[in-house]
Amino acid sequence: MIVRARAPLRLGFGGGGSDLSPFCEQYGGYVLNATINLFVYAVLEPNELGKVKLVAADREESVEFEPSCHIPLDGALSLHRAVYCRIMRDFNEGYAVPITLTTYSDVAAGSGLGSSSTLVVAMVEAFKEFLSLPLGEYDVAQLAYRIERCDAGMAGGRQDQYAATFGGFNFMEFNGDERIIVNPLRIHRQTVNELEASLVICNTGMPRDSDAIIRAQSTNVQRGDGRSTEATLKLKEEAVSMKEALLKGNIRRFAEVLGQGWQNKKKTAQGVTNENLDRIYESAIDAGSYAGKVSGAGGGGFMMFVVDPLHRPDVFRALRSQQVHPMTVQFIDQGAIAWKVR
Repeated sequence: MIVRARAPLRLGFGGGGSDLSPFCEQYGGYVLNATINLFVYAVLEPNELGKVKLVAADREESVEFEPSCHIPLDGALSLHRAVYCRIMRDFNEGYAVPITLTTYSDVAAGSGLGSSSTLVVAMVEAFKEFLSLPLGEYDVAQLAYRIERCDAGMAGGRQDQYAATFGGFNFMEFNGDERIIVNPLRIHRQTVNELEASLVICNTGMPRDSDAIIRAQSTNVQRGDGRSTEATLKLKEEAVSMKEALLKGNIRRFAEVLGQGWQNKKKTAQGVTNENLDRIYESAIDAGSYAGKVSGAGGGGFMMFVVDPLHRPDVFRALRSQQVHPMTVQFIDQGAIAWKVR
C-alpha cells in the first residue's frame, strides 16, 4: 500500500505577525489568508528492507536509519525526523515501523508561502491515512504546529498549519492558552474571479532568513518595543478591514488595506524589506499596481501585487525587467488530503 498526500500553500493577506508569541497571548491575533493552487506532497510506503528512509526529492536529500522513536532531530531533514518520531511515539504505541517517506514541493523552501509548515501538514496527513488515525482538522493543524515549533524548534507563527489543513479563504483568531478559531469565509465566486484576475505574484529569488526576522519580531514585543507592537496591532486591525472588503466584493479597498499593511509590516523588525525588494515593489507600482507586499515574514521569497486586470501585462513586463518571474494563481477551497494507492 502506498499513501499519497498533498497540502496547499497559502498567500498571507493581512495580520501576519499577530499570530506570533508573545503577541497573540497578550493582545490576540487576527489573520486573513487563502490557499492557492501550489502544493507540497508526501508519499508514504512500507520499507521492505526494514529501514526508515526519509527523502526530500526536490532537494535531493535523504537519510536512512534503523526504526526508532528516538533518532536525533538535528541534521538533514529535521522536520521529516520530527514528524516520524512524534507519530510513532504518540500514535503508534512507541512501535517504530519501517517506512519510506518522500516529499517534494511546487516551490522552493523559503518561499514565504508557508512551505515548511505545509510540508509538516502533508506528512502528518499521510501518516493519518497510513495508520488510520482519528484526527480532525484542528487536531492535524495543532499537531503540525507542535512538531515544527516545539519538537524541531523552528521559529514562526500559527497561521500556516491551519491554512494548509483547512484550505480556502479563512479569517483566523489566535488567543491565549492556544485557543484558535478558523472562520471559513463565504466569498462570492464573482469576487474570487476578480481577485484572481487582479493578482500577480512573483518569486524574488532572494535568500532570506525568516527565522531571524520572526525572532526579532517576537523579541521586540517581549521587550515592549512600542513601534513594533503598534505596527502589529495595526496589522491585526487591517486583517478585519480586508475581510470586510472581500465579503463586500470591494477589491480596490482590499488593495488599499494590503498596501497599508505592507507599510506597517516593515516597522515590525529589521530585515522585512531591503533595497532589492523595494526596487521590485516600486517597479510594479510604477507599472500600475494598486499595492503589493511580501508574503510571509519578509526579506525575500514571493511578493504579491493587486492590479487592474487591464494593466496586468504592464506589471508582468516591469517585473520581468527586474529579473523575477511573475505568475498568476488560482484559489482553492480544499485543504490537506491523503489517499491510498494499491
